[in-house]
Amino acid sequence: MTVSPRIPHVVIIGGGIAGLSTAYYLQKEAEEARRPVSYRLVEGTGRLGGKICTDHVEGFIIEGGPDSFLAQKPWAAQLARELGLGDRLMGTNDERHSVFVLQKGRLVPLPDGVMLIVPTKFMPFVLSPLISPLGKLRMAMDLFIPPRRDGRDETLADFIRRRLGSEALDKIAEPLMSGIHNAESDRQSILATFPRFRALEERYGSLIRGMLAARRHRPPSPSNGRAASVFLTLRGGMAELVNALERALDPAALIVGRRAEAITYEPSSTPPYRVHLADGEVLAADAVVLAVPAYVAASLVAHWAPDLAAGLETIRYVSTGTLSLAYRQEEIEHPLDGFGFVIPKSEGRRINACTWTSIKFAHRAPEGHVLLRVFFGGSRRPEMMELPDDALRRVVQEELREIMGITAQPVLTRIYRWHRANPQYDVGHLDRVARLEALCPPGLHLTGSAYRGVGIPDCVRQGQEAARAVMRELIGGGDQ
Repeated sequence: MTVSPRIPHVVIIGGGIAGLSTAYYLQKEAEEARRPVSYRLVEGTGRLGGKICTDHVEGFIIEGGPDSFLAQKPWAAQLARELGLGDRLMGTNDERHSVFVLQKGRLVPLPDGVMLIVPTKFMPFVLSPLISPLGKLRMAMDLFIPPRRDGRDETLADFIRRRLGSEALDKIAEPLMSGIHNAESDRQSILATFPRFRALEERYGSLIRGMLAARRHRPPSPSNGRAASVFLTLRGGMAELVNALERALDPAALIVGRRAEAITYEPSSTPPYRVHLADGEVLAADAVVLAVPAYVAASLVAHWAPDLAAGLETIRYVSTGTLSLAYRQEEIEHPLDGFGFVIPKSEGRRINACTWTSIKFAHRAPEGHVLLRVFFGGSRRPEMMELPDDALRRVVQEELREIMGITAQPVLTRIYRWHRANPQYDVGHLDRVARLEALCPPGLHLTGSAYRGVGIPDCVRQGQEAARAVMRELIGGGDQ
């Protein structure tokens, strides 16, 4: 009598974009390999998607978390197209693509041709009032400063000061580059967050020369003659991606609203893992994928993997929030001729940045209205996270009145608070992650924003890699 091989079981803990991507690609890899794999995805809250959260209110599309993703990193767009969302992808309104920087209470446009931090057009940079003449001269010294090629990590602040000077750090790099990661530039790892800049320095000896070369070798513009958008989103909001993933997964595999409380590991058992849910159910697993914040992962393995748990706890987190405000367009006198503004830390404001959402993206506000989104909290102003809702609205409206002259009352507001939700990639982060991965026993995998990229494309990529690693371990597949 032939005995059928036992079907391997996988438990994915965490229903954010990394966990959902892991489940999707695991299911896909198993189908393509024609090798059955059973999986369960456990999400302790009452919904899937993690920080991806879209609300549709009175004709407004309001994002509670990320509003878009980088087109240059292909994994999120590829996933969206696989899920049938290709015709829902859209770029930014790049005819009004300016970004402003608050300088001494005034909004000053970032010079045309500045790519994140590096000037690539001479005259707009020279004529810009954003950087002083001495600051511009110091930035131009990047062309002559010897490159660092030792491969060692350094902080974003040290890197920018070394290549472009302190003024460029204060007015451009800190609000733009640290703002993307809600990070402190004096602790933020350049290799973990912006490795491209170190690669440009090593290859070309200069950021300016490297960026100019990158511009020369850009792919040709589409047939419409417009440059491809840097950011992509979905017409109905980023939650469309989550909803499509949920539809693509086996409904019986999803455990939502029931929290994983602990994991036990017995290498001599088959299968070796047990995932204990808070309601008493126990899930046996040949492999476990932890797609939760690092400190949550630490709590799940602490009693049998203390070194791994201690390492996971060293990944810092900060809390951030957004307040979206909708106004009647006729009541906004300030010209909305860009995507919004960032605020250098030296300005001492109580908010960090503001996106003019309905200018940046189409379909975000009904006719005759505008939608703004203000960012607060983080390491810069953590006390803002503790303000009651009414006090927070009052502070934000005071800031917008002083910066943009807005005196009108919003027609609606939405507040989103994300406590301990933003992992910090401090110097040495990649080495730290490598050590954590080496401490994981066979069958245990770490994935998500705490490790090798915080954006949606990187989380999708990590989910895909986790699924392939599980398949290799369990059935020797997934190498395509």
